[in-house]
Order: sequence, then C-alpha cells, then structure tokens
Amino acid sequence: MRKMGCIILIFCFILAAVPVSAASAGPTVAAKSAILMDIATGTVLSEQNSHEKLAPASVTKVMTMLLIMEAIDTGKIRWNDTVTASETAAAKGGSQIYLKVGETMTVTDMLKSIAVSSANDCACALAEHIAGSEEAFVQMMNEKAQALGMLDTHFVNCTGLDDDPNAKDHLTSAYDIALMSRELMGKHPDIKQFTTIWMDTVRNGTFGLSNTNKLVRFYKGATGLKTGFTSAAGYCLSATAQRDGMELIAVVLGAETSQDRFQACKQLLDYGFANYAIVRPRPESAYSVPVKLGKTGQVAVTPATDPALIVDKVQLSQVDIQVQLADTVTAPVSKGQRLGTMTVRVGEQILQQIPMIATESVQKKSFWDVFVDVLRQIAMAKPK
Repeated sequence: MRKMGCIILIFCFILAAVPVSAASAGPTVAAKSAILMDIATGTVLSEQNSHEKLAPASVTKVMTMLLIMEAIDTGKIRWNDTVTASETAAAKGGSQIYLKVGETMTVTDMLKSIAVSSANDCACALAEHIAGSEEAFVQMMNEKAQALGMLDTHFVNCTGLDDDPNAKDHLTSAYDIALMSRELMGKHPDIKQFTTIWMDTVRNGTFGLSNTNKLVRFYKGATGLKTGFTSAAGYCLSATAQRDGMELIAVVLGAETSQDRFQACKQLLDYGFANYAIVRPRPESAYSVPVKLGKTGQVAVTPATDPALIVDKVQLSQVDIQVQLADTVTAPVSKGQRLGTMTVRVGEQILQQIPMIATESVQKKSFWDVFVDVLRQIAMAKPK
C-alpha cells in the first residue's frame, strides 16, 4: 500500500550516499600520504594519513587551473584572450616555457603549458591576468579552498615553488587535493582537453611540451591530472582515470621517487576499479499520483535527482529500489512538489533517499468545472 511520502521517512532524508566500505581496506602505498576518492559521489575508498599537512609542490596548480577554468566558464576571460608576461612571471624558476618579459600568448596556450608541462611562468602570468597580481590570486585560491572545505590547506603562491621564505607555510593534504581535483574534473570537464595531452607544442609549433604525468600514456583510462616535485615535498601526484562510467582520483604526497608516485597511484586506481562500480538507480516503471479536485486526474512523478551511487561490486546484485508515494494529492499541485520517496538499499543498508516530485503543475478545478462534472455524471447515470 502506498503511504504519504511527504510525511514518512522525512526525518531520515539523506542527501548524499553513505560510503559503502571502510576506506582503510585499500592498499598501503609507498608515500607519506595517499587517498582514493570517487569523483561522482566524493566517497573515500582508501586513505593513508590523508589529512597530514604536507607541501604539495606543483600539484598546487590543480587549484590554479580550477580558478582559471572558473574564470573562463563565467566569461571573465576567454580562450583566445592575449596574456602578457610580466617581469615577475618571466622570472619564475622551476618548470617553465621561458617566457620573456612582454611576450604574449593566448589563454589556451598558457593553460596548455600549465597542464602539460607545469609551466610556472604561465601560471603566474594567468594569475596576474585574472586577479591583477599573484598575491590577489593566492587570496582567491585560499577563499576557494575554504569554500570547498579544504581545512588542511593554506596557499602562499600559485605554483608550489618552495624557493621563498614563506613557502614553509604552503601546505595542504591528500584529502584536500582530492577535493579540489574533484571540483576541477567534475565541474570543468573541458580541462581534460589539456590534461590528457601526451605531447604538443606552443609558440606556433616551435616549443615542445611533454606531459609530466606518465600515466596519461601508460594507464588505461587516464584523464589527468597533475604532478609535483621539490626536494622538500618529494614526488607528488594527483591522478585521475575513468573506466566503465566511474572516474576516480588517486592522490599521493611525499613519495621518494617518481616511479614510486606513479606506482602508488596505479595501485590505488587498480584497487578502485577492481572493487567498486557506479550505479544510477531509476524506478523500473513510470509512476503517478491521483489528484483530487484537479483539472487532470493524476500527475506523473519522477525522482528529484539522478543520483550516482558507488557500490562494492560484490553488492551489485543486492541493490534494491523501493518507491513510496502519497495515496492522493489535492489540487493545486506545483511542479516539483514532493509526493513520495525513492529509497535505494543494499541489503538492510539505506544508501540514499531521493524525493519523488511532480513533473508538472495541476490547477485546481473552478466552481464551474465542478458544476460541469456533476452535470456530466447526472447525464451519464443509468436510469433505474
């Protein structure tokens, strides 16, 4: 029997999926800190000292690229805008494309240089182009970190370089890097046109770029994202990959060698793809709720969201969907009005509850409509 979905279970309504497995079950890797996170749900699948505050080196540029993509997607800057290299940008050390003071390049080519070759000079030039100065851009980075819940993070530059006295305060964690990586890859997928490049050129083909993330070439389904290294930070990597509709983030900080960071991320990603799957539960049939005093006699209902849930593969056959709807609803009915609940379970565990909502509005019958209905019923009544 249907029950009033707008009354029952409302106190236990869950907005997000509950993690389905203990994160500690994942592999132990050769790094100071590590984490494996699902992009669609944010579920942590494995972690190792994931909140330890460490220097991230050039993995910092995940946040730099995130703010650049936000500026592009909001129209603040455009792909073909011309960016001029300042003296400050041209003086950046470390990985670079050796910009000269006053040299111009498009946003597209500078972002490509950051994503593929970790160009510090381009990162600074774009930071200045967006915010006016690197300092103002770093303030934006820290504000965005707070908005994303990155509680272990404080940035002092946009590159991750540690050649400044303040660099000792430039710290984050594997967990926080996963959060900003998820935000970048999940909400700004156009970045993948750069993070998946193995080799390319800028300056009209005269300067070659080679991706510092070797997984882009050698790991099936790799979509990015960013390497980092300084002598203080060690070898770091935020690696993303997608298979069978599931995209994962593996973050490693403080590995002793470059090979260690790639191997550690491969271990984490392999574990995730081998053991978990994404499911997008939908009702097996169409549903509707009868409408009293409505200009139409029923209203179709649908889930309010199209949820993505991550499930242990051994539990896939146990996923069960139950829909509870109101017996009736009295007009007027508003489009989007909650009329029930879809509950997704694995065994006895509730993974998620999604409101079932009206797909359209239903107006209440007027007095004249009711009068006409009564006349019609009288006319159709069989004489005794």
